[in-house]
Amino acid sequence: MRAGRDSGQQGFTLVEILISLVVFSLVLLALERGFQAATMVFERQRGMLAAQAELGAVDRFLRHLVEDANNGGARDGPVFVGRAHGFALRGRLPLALGADTPLADIRLSVDDRHRLTVVWAPYRHVVEPAPPTRQDILLDGVRGIDCDYFSGGKWDNGWYGNGLPELVRIRILFPDDDRRHWPDIVAAPMTEPMPG
Repeated sequence: MRAGRDSGQQGFTLVEILISLVVFSLVLLALERGFQAATMVFERQRGMLAAQAELGAVDRFLRHLVEDANNGGARDGPVFVGRAHGFALRGRLPLALGADTPLADIRLSVDDRHRLTVVWAPYRHVVEPAPPTRQDILLDGVRGIDCDYFSGGKWDNGWYGNGLPELVRIRILFPDDDRRHWPDIVAAPMTEPMPG
């Protein structure tokens, strides 16, 4: 009697095992590539969402600055001065900056290190030594900002005078190779004078 498959023993031949291992290896390779692609997409989306969240926070902050700008009075002179690449105003600071003063003199601009910054100092009604200024970085990697001011039915890239413009438009400019982008921020200052 012959030994082997004919004698009723069940099993795989060496060739069948090798073919199974090759097929299994190909399946694992395909799964690994798919997992790597999915991981790359996930990381890219997570980075984009983080950038969008950061830009959303900056958007809310800038809208708050403009909306709470103080329109001043005759004795104060201009308290809102707008230029093409930034503006200065007197207004309420967001609580996120930890200010313990109701009003501050605030300047928004992009510094020479490509950071969107807000520089501020508490506003004092009395003449005394000027309080120290504080600088907070809102956003890194910014090429610049463009600001426009709407009043009298037209947009202009500057504002100087008593009172406030009707609208302020802020465009954040990123380097050409930067994937971040954000729509223009348009906000209207409050027209009622602020207490204090």
